Amino acid sequence: MFEKLLSRFGAALVFAALSVTTAQADVFNMGGTQNADGTWTGLASLETVAVGNLGNTGELSGAGAGGSGPDRICGAVDYAYNIGKYEVAAGQYCEFLNAVAKKDTYRLYDIGMWGNIHGCKIRRTYSSGSYTYNVAADQANRPVTHVSWGDAARFANWLHNGQPTGEQGISTTEDGSYYLNGATTQLALMAVTRKTTATWVIPTEDEWYKAAYHKNDGDTCNYFDYPTGSDSEPSNDLIDPDPGNNANFYQNDYTLGSSYSTTEVGEFENSGSPYGTFDQGGNLWEWNETEVNAGTSRGIRGGRHGNYSSYMLASCREDGDPTAYNDSLGFRVARVPEPGGIALLLCGVLAGLMWCGFRK
Repeated sequence: MFEKLLSRFGAALVFAALSVTTAQADVFNMGGTQNADGTWTGLASLETVAVGNLGNTGELSGAGAGGSGPDRICGAVDYAYNIGKYEVAAGQYCEFLNAVAKKDTYRLYDIGMWGNIHGCKIRRTYSSGSYTYNVAADQANRPVTHVSWGDAARFANWLHNGQPTGEQGISTTEDGSYYLNGATTQLALMAVTRKTTATWVIPTEDEWYKAAYHKNDGDTCNYFDYPTGSDSEPSNDLIDPDPGNNANFYQNDYTLGSSYSTTEVGEFENSGSPYGTFDQGGNLWEWNETEVNAGTSRGIRGGRHGNYSSYMLASCREDGDPTAYNDSLGFRVARVPEPGGIALLLCGVLAGLMWCGFRK
């Protein structure tokens, strides 16, 4: 009887246990209000969406799949996790800077954020030790730019540590999901790995790829070509309401003309992935955790506002120096289950199943 109960309920309860460990949406509450069409009044919060379908299989990506970059099987993930619904916005990153970068020991702020014409318009004032940061109101809900892979890892550590205030150190940015401890060089950043106790992270290429392209139809190998839930080339039409299958990329002209480079979060409200993420195609290249060229580069995915649609394809694998800062680079975060938390929950699940079995 126990075996029958385990067969009937085990998989569902295990998924529920995993989902509980990752259900922490809207952790970074910026106080804004989300409108019915997905846009925000005020500053957007850091929302996440759940990605399930444990044990799905991956597919080939890279040059062998008709795209670019080294070949790799991508998208297989055997655990439940949450991933950012949107790219990390400039307003959110500005809050991070004000919390931990009054001195800015490890260059979490790059001058290009303000000085570059395509920057996210975060401005730093005063002097080291008393730096303050402000973001232009019309850029606060657009994704942060000029962030290195190391910056993204430090942001993830800050979330892992509960968004503390203080100098950049072990309790704020240098330890948590990643042990950085002052790592800023290419060699040092390439040596950084996700800890087994990690919670908030830069998504791996598989986590990012699954959220962007998988059809959300069970533990399958079914993927769309584009992260807008389509195999057809998207358009870059900025229409209200959004008709679907749209993204911010270059198609005969720029989506936003010369006014802006990036769209606000939720702008293409009907062009999400099957899991409910937005802008995994276009807007900005997004960092992922996976090494593409061992020892020298981390993965980037999704293309940017000035790229053609081919860079949004599932087959396109690109990479970047983890120390790079420019107006093409942004990121989103993910939340993964802690092994200890999973073990405790599974013990509870199994104990419950055994109790049911003995009662029978």
